[in-house]
Amino acid sequence: MFVSRMVEVDGLRLHVREHRAAGAPVWVLLHGLAVSHRYLMPTAAALCPDSVHVPDLPGFGRSGKPRTVYGTERHAAVVAAWMDREGLRTARVLGNSFGCQVAVELAVRRPDLVSALVLVGPTVDPASPTAAGLFGRWLRDTVHERAWEIPILARDVRDAGPRRILATLRRSVEHRIDQRLPAVAAPVLFLRGEHDPIAPRGWLDRAAALTPRAAVAEVPGAAHNAVTTAGATVAALASSFVAAAVPQRSATSCSAASSALAPPPAEPAS
Repeated sequence: MFVSRMVEVDGLRLHVREHRAAGAPVWVLLHGLAVSHRYLMPTAAALCPDSVHVPDLPGFGRSGKPRTVYGTERHAAVVAAWMDREGLRTARVLGNSFGCQVAVELAVRRPDLVSALVLVGPTVDPASPTAAGLFGRWLRDTVHERAWEIPILARDVRDAGPRRILATLRRSVEHRIDQRLPAVAAPVLFLRGEHDPIAPRGWLDRAAALTPRAAVAEVPGAAHNAVTTAGATVAALASSFVAAAVPQRSATSCSAASSALAPPPAEPAS
């Protein structure tokens, strides 16, 4: 069962949705731009019975709203401080979109906190390193997404506000994830939805070539929001990768994942 907690980190109130399981492998899930823990919950639920922690980054979801808009590095620093506070070490870190940039920065700066990375739809493709280019790809992605995602995304956009979203977008395209990947010591799975124009297959192949220990996989039928629309498949691929790449901390086996896309269950009130 997932519960919500508010944690004080560096003077900020950080909201974390989590399922704790004593002695189980630990997952930390990091959301993308403009959204929150909510759209990650289908993947988070499918990773149980492992211990799963899904924080809202500062300014997003139910976390505090600092006046300053944080860039990738500062978000990574907050995540590291929170993990230190909670005693989360050698976690499997799964990021989506902008959350992949935060995850990579975390792995480079604090390799002790990260045993493996799963990067789903990582931004920003160096072939289109501008806010306008990223927005154009997002528009193309919308035709492949599901209508039932709209209420989840609308709630998250309302919580963050347009000023913070646009400023974070500018910070996102300034961060050169391709230049940071060679410094990642942990094994990395680059994962994309089959129809994701934001993270095309060519970009993932190039990213994997830059990374010392990397693999690439696709989620059939999904687009950029695979963590929402195909959570069971994402979780199964992530767990299988970690079990093979980090044998000393093998993941809990998952049931066979269905490729069928269905709306996630309603989030429990907390």
